[in-house]
Parts: sequence; C-alpha cells; structure tokens
Amino acid sequence: MAPEENAGTELLLQSFERRFLAARTLRSFPWQSLEAKLRDSSDSELLRDILHKTVKHPVCVKHPPSVKYARCFLSELIKKHEAVHTEPLDELYEALAETLMAKESTQGHRSYLLPSGGSVTLSESTAIISYGTTGLVTWDAALYLAEWAIENPAVFTNRTVLELGSGAGLTGLAICKMCRPRAYIFSDCHSRVLEQLRGNVLLNGLSLEADITAKLDSPRVTVAQLDWDVATVHQLSAFQPDVVIAAEAIMSLVGVLRRLAACREHQRAPEVYVAFTVRNPETCQLFTTELGRAGIRWEVEPRHEQKLFPYEEHLEMAMLNLTL
Repeated sequence: MAPEENAGTELLLQSFERRFLAARTLRSFPWQSLEAKLRDSSDSELLRDILHKTVKHPVCVKHPPSVKYARCFLSELIKKHEAVHTEPLDELYEALAETLMAKESTQGHRSYLLPSGGSVTLSESTAIISYGTTGLVTWDAALYLAEWAIENPAVFTNRTVLELGSGAGLTGLAICKMCRPRAYIFSDCHSRVLEQLRGNVLLNGLSLEADITAKLDSPRVTVAQLDWDVATVHQLSAFQPDVVIAAEAIMSLVGVLRRLAACREHQRAPEVYVAFTVRNPETCQLFTTELGRAGIRWEVEPRHEQKLFPYEEHLEMAMLNLTL
C-alpha cells in the first residue's frame, strides 16, 4: 500500500474511533470514504481494524455505549461489507449477536480521546430529556469549550475554576486532566444531574474534596448544588473563583453573573468565558444586550484551531470573554 493510502486509512480509522467512542450519531461517520476503501480492497482487514477501533476498543469494552447504538453501528458496518464482499466476516456477525443478547439500559457511556493519550468517559442518559432535564447528556457547546480550554491551558493552570451548569461533566473533566487547575468546582441545580456528575468525577479517577485518599497532584474537586435563579452573592463569594466558565447563553446566566460581579467588593473579579451554539442570532443579540444592561462588557474570542471532539460540523459556535 502506498504511503498516502496508508495515511488515508489511518485517518479513516481515527475518525471511526473518535466518533464511535463518543457515541454521537451514526450520520457523522465517514461512510462514503469507507465504501470507497472497501471497493479498492479485496480483503476484510480494514473492517477488522474498524471493529477493534470501535466495538472492541479497550475503552469501549470497559465502558460500553448504549446497546442500541452499538447494534445500529454494527448493522450499518455489515451492510457496507455485504455490498462489496461476498464472503461474510464472522467477527462482525459475532459482535452483532452479542449486542442482540445484551440488555438495554437507560444509561450508556461516551468516551472522548484527549491529546495526552488519555480519555474522558461519561455515563450519560440515552435520552435527550430524562428526569425532566436536558442536563444528563453532553451538548456541543461543552465540547467546543473543552477544546478551547485544552488549547488555552494557561487560563486554568493553578487556578480555582467555577463551572456554571456542568451537566454530564465533560468540560470540567477535560480541564482537570489537561490544564492542571488548583481547584475545580462543578455546579448544577438538578439533583439527578448532580448524582450523575459525582459518578462521572469518580469514574475518571478524580476524588471529591471530602475524600481523604485524594491524590496530592490532582485538583481539589467539588460538586456543588447551585440554582442560578436563587444563588446569593454570599453563596457565590464562598467559591472564590479565579475563572468562571459556562456552556450556555441564556437570560438566567446574566443574573448569576451580575451577582458574581457584586462579589468584587470582597475579592478580585474572576475571568469569565461563555461558549454557546449560535442557533438563533436574535437570541444571541438578546443575551449580549442583557449583558450590557447588567454592566458586563464582552468581546468575542477568536475561534480555536483544534477539532478534538466529534460534534455537528455545520453548527456555528461562539465564545465570549466577559469582564465583570
């Protein structure tokens, strides 16, 4: 195989690996590139490699995605194989048979590979909305914010970070593993989200603050219940953050940021970064207008270069740097 073909095959395998472990959507896979490669190849070695980069991946074996997702993926992979090769590939059918016998669950795992060679693994709800909240799954803005943080580690190194609306915990766990903060405060308001969040912190080898066995070189990690609508200046002051981040641009966030600004009488104002998906320009305009009314200045951060995590390519993402 020519060097350029080798490189193309390796990129294809990496793409399947990242997308499968993250358990997003089957539409995101480079199926057309796979079909072209299969037509050019007379053996099934590529499909075996894909199988071991996905369903048989060590991370996936330890922390499997939802059964339905794995089943649909394998069915699609078999369909591509059968369209090109006449001989069946037993390993594919055996893997599918295992998923057909496996029990469905309301929880599954998503794993995101990091530049360090490690990964962040999350236990998440298999439904977008469950227990009356959308906070049990990872949203695209959280992935974008995590990528930005990994590209800008100095913002977080040896500092106390408060995350507003941590959800499943992807952004904070990536920062804890890649940016060496002194302390990290995950926060959310929904009891089920907080329960899942604590589990994800422990799943990734981090200790919660009360744990006396916590590693000395790890950040002090706290999971705090914080309702943006009722959080007081006194409550927010107790966190003493150097950096505040959020992956959502909604009106109630402006209120809590206004109260954080009031903490300046007692301590230095934190740096604030807010990432969000630009789905509706009018909503974004309303958010920035409210920031102005609250006396909070803002500027747009340049788009970062790294595309580490799989999320919808067509989405427009934005990041604001706020001055309280």
